Amino acid sequence: MAQTNTTIVQNRIQDQTIGRRGESARQNIFARSLPGAVAIVGMTLASLPALAQTQSQPSGNQPRPTATGPSSGPDTSAVAGAQQQLYTATGQNGSQVTQDSFKGSIVEGKSTGNLLDLSLDDAIQRGLRNNLGIILQGASQRNANGQRLEELQALLPTVTGAASINVQQVNLAAYGLKFPGLNPIIGPFQVVDFRAYLTQNLFNLSALQNYIAAKHNFQAAKLTAEDAHDLVVLTVGNAYLLCIADSGRIEAVTAELATSKVSLDQAVAAHEAGTSPRLDVLRAQVDYQNEEQTLISAKNQLEKDKLSLARAIGLPLDQQFRLTDLAPYAALNDVDPQASVDQALKTRKDLAASGEQVKAASAQKTSAWAYQLPVASFSGDFGDLGQTPGHSHSSYNATGQITVPILQVAKTKGQNEVAASQYEQARARLGDQAQQVNQDVRDSILDIQAAAKLVEATHSNVELATEALSEAQQRFKAGVSDNLPVSQAQSQTEQANDQYISALYQHNIAKLSLARALGAAQTNYKDYLGGK
Repeated sequence: MAQTNTTIVQNRIQDQTIGRRGESARQNIFARSLPGAVAIVGMTLASLPALAQTQSQPSGNQPRPTATGPSSGPDTSAVAGAQQQLYTATGQNGSQVTQDSFKGSIVEGKSTGNLLDLSLDDAIQRGLRNNLGIILQGASQRNANGQRLEELQALLPTVTGAASINVQQVNLAAYGLKFPGLNPIIGPFQVVDFRAYLTQNLFNLSALQNYIAAKHNFQAAKLTAEDAHDLVVLTVGNAYLLCIADSGRIEAVTAELATSKVSLDQAVAAHEAGTSPRLDVLRAQVDYQNEEQTLISAKNQLEKDKLSLARAIGLPLDQQFRLTDLAPYAALNDVDPQASVDQALKTRKDLAASGEQVKAASAQKTSAWAYQLPVASFSGDFGDLGQTPGHSHSSYNATGQITVPILQVAKTKGQNEVAASQYEQARARLGDQAQQVNQDVRDSILDIQAAAKLVEATHSNVELATEALSEAQQRFKAGVSDNLPVSQAQSQTEQANDQYISALYQHNIAKLSLARALGAAQTNYKDYLGGK
């Protein structure tokens, strides 16, 4: 009989606590309430390799492939996905600028051993100095400049110098030369030669177009490096906002834990007074322990997200720090979508970089056609030639040359088709990227508008749920009902707090995403997060 009663009590507790939140349930609420909140983060970073890489080009008259990449569509993810992206690597090649590059950094300094106050502005400035994505993009820019200089050399005079001494003895008989009375062995004798050589292309249209293409590719790399600063602001800002959301959850759970303790004390007191059954005490204990578990998990999540933030900004991972900015709610109203799109089309550096790559592809197309044209060049040398430096005389040689391709129809046609296809690809990608910028702006504006309404609705829901919890606690204390309504009201309060924190995060990241979509994240992120 005792065993049967215990089973009944356990079943009743299980039935009456359905809907109570564990950590996984809180994450599901967090994810469901934020669809698309951080889509711009993954979407923008995923398209980076196409903009950051400038393909290596050979020297000479051969046409060069266009260094363009496909634009990427949106990759919608929830907050849990954003947290996962911050501290998970995909194993891609770290020598190239990829999405993972902006999650890493070069560590600056050592841990101070003291607690560091870290504001959002401090975090972003550290990221702009130390983020791996910026460092690798700077290296890519220097690589593109090196390729430009290589192509420039084909248009400039090339001067080399050489000094030689040649000691020789010749056997005429070995060459079939035999003269009666003449010794076939001549020498040994020596020749000393000091000489300078000059080569210069007088007309080489293909080489000229290759240089123009390399110059546009270099300009594209510079613009992509500038665009990387906006990506760092977006990445670091997102990591900082996640930590703020985690801190908000900890505060909310701590308050919920205190409320659960009050309910537990009431249930114990009522049971000891004989006015409440043991079931109310067990239910209150389950609620209280659930809150303790959630608080442990929330603190752990904050520490992990702080590690991800430290890794993105070059802070030593053993450096303890605390966030000083809370990013409170500030409305961003009256944003004109069309005016914002027009601004983004003018200011987005990655779009301008794609435009430069189209120009590079056009120059490479011309280079492929010009490969069939004659090439005029000059070469010459001047120096001193003699048996010794003291017994020598100046000598020189000058040669003008015109080289004309005669029979290479298949090669010429193939080069033209390759260059033409690459040019069409570059133009198509530029058009698609302009549409992507348009979508980025409009998506961010829609997210801001929706998140603003969510903030208002969830804030009202928090107030109502708190009032309902207070009423339920008073009714239980007065002995009007058991504590099941209290347990249910606590669950609703927890859910309301989670949704409110999620709505605040969504609103802030949407504003930061709009700043990125407009190409103004580095310079104006404070205006957008502050409501402008």
